Amino acid sequence: MPPGGIMRIPLNRRQFACATFAALTARKGFSAAAVDKSIEVRLDREIAAIRPELHGHFAEHLGSCVYGGIWVGKNSSIPNIEGYRREAVDYLKALGLVVLRWPGGCFADDYHWRDGIGPSEKRPKRVNIHWGNYTEDNSFGTHEFIRFCRLIGAEPYLAGNVGSGTPDELRDWVEYCNYPSGSTLSDERARNGSPEPFRVRYWGVGNENWGCGGNMTPEEYASHYRRFATYVRAFGDTRPFLIACGPNRNDAEWTRRFMDNMHRRGNLHGYAMHFYSNGKAPATKHTPETTREQLSSFAAMEKAIVEQRALLDKYDPQRRIGLMVDEWGVWDRMVPEEEKRYGRLWQQITMRCATAAAMGLNVFHRQADKLYMCNIAQTANVLHAMLLTEGPRCVRTTSYHAFDMLKPHRGRKAVAIENPDADPLALSVSASTGGRTLVLTLVNPQVDVTVNARVSLAGGKAAGGKARLLHHPDLNAYNSFDKPDTIVPHDTRVEASGGAVRVEVPPLGIVTVTAQLG
Repeated sequence: MPPGGIMRIPLNRRQFACATFAALTARKGFSAAAVDKSIEVRLDREIAAIRPELHGHFAEHLGSCVYGGIWVGKNSSIPNIEGYRREAVDYLKALGLVVLRWPGGCFADDYHWRDGIGPSEKRPKRVNIHWGNYTEDNSFGTHEFIRFCRLIGAEPYLAGNVGSGTPDELRDWVEYCNYPSGSTLSDERARNGSPEPFRVRYWGVGNENWGCGGNMTPEEYASHYRRFATYVRAFGDTRPFLIACGPNRNDAEWTRRFMDNMHRRGNLHGYAMHFYSNGKAPATKHTPETTREQLSSFAAMEKAIVEQRALLDKYDPQRRIGLMVDEWGVWDRMVPEEEKRYGRLWQQITMRCATAAAMGLNVFHRQADKLYMCNIAQTANVLHAMLLTEGPRCVRTTSYHAFDMLKPHRGRKAVAIENPDADPLALSVSASTGGRTLVLTLVNPQVDVTVNARVSLAGGKAAGGKARLLHHPDLNAYNSFDKPDTIVPHDTRVEASGGAVRVEVPPLGIVTVTAQLG
């Protein structure tokens, strides 16, 4: 059996496959069963284009996400490109990060951008008050972040400081980044090594201002937002896209009161909610019960997206304001020994986490007409990470592979799914089309049931296809530093012909099918 995969077995030997899986899972205390499930993909009902930005990412000055994860310094013995961990650059470039949010998070509302420019040896050392009171040397600042984005091909998204900052501080940061030349700030940028403007489009006006960003009421934040946004202009040829702090999860009161107090004033282009899927166990100690409870949160997240978009529509019926989920992912119980060794909010990324990542992306695809951008938290060594590092070693996590498997959906048209099963944990599905190609992702959130899926195609026929599977029989399995390829995608068997696609999805498995349409 290939590591992380299942045996490739003809369909007429399905009973043998199920028996094999049962033997594998029995040793973990789970009982395996198999069920048939039918769903319908409506090729004749397009939802919207799946914006690549729905697969966005987030890196905060927290734990070892930036320092040690992304940035090791130019004099490090760890292989690096201009101070950036070489493997991190290579892996993230291959993954195709579309947009990267920085520097926070809670950190953003205590970050003053001028601390991170100029000669690194002259930059001030500051205490990170939100994440352990450790000292930051500011060697990774605006120029370093923009250069990192250029290396990996990501669009930068900068989060401004509203909680402890001032309107002129944010205004000056925008000018420093975007004004071509001839002003004091643009000339300072040039002296610091970047004569060409950064052309940063995405700007967050605060972060979690209902909490760590100032403990504000919606009315207070609306007042601050209007004031800060007034002074942010299109310096040069880059028009800023300004993003407001939205609710924690599905807080309708925050949205109503904030929008009521905006009085239809202020440059408001994006509205960002946060939605984490909390776990009741440490990352490698989950049970079937805690797994089901955590994965059930994705139905709540989808409901929140639908309801928050409906609320915004009352104020913005033309949908000029883009709904965003710029922090999401699994947040398990932390292990103090691991945090002490690797940094705050470090957690292992298991097969369960990959399933969660794929379920989240499926939600975004299904709601593509309601969303503008989504950013999983975070890129390296923190929460739902794509990469984990230790010294010179760097591992692509199971969730990295989940994102990679769903890349083919980017830019295609999401199409409707008709699923007769009301149970959100029965099977998670998204589908998209482009040209004569269908991309179909099926995720099995169940820990003890294999799904034999039959996907009927309304409005078209399949003419052959291929499939990839990410799976491991142990929900707590992960890619370790010693065994980094324990769980990786493998080819799996699929039948795609006529009006149907047939494929087997094992417990917590992720399957992406690419089929040609006849």
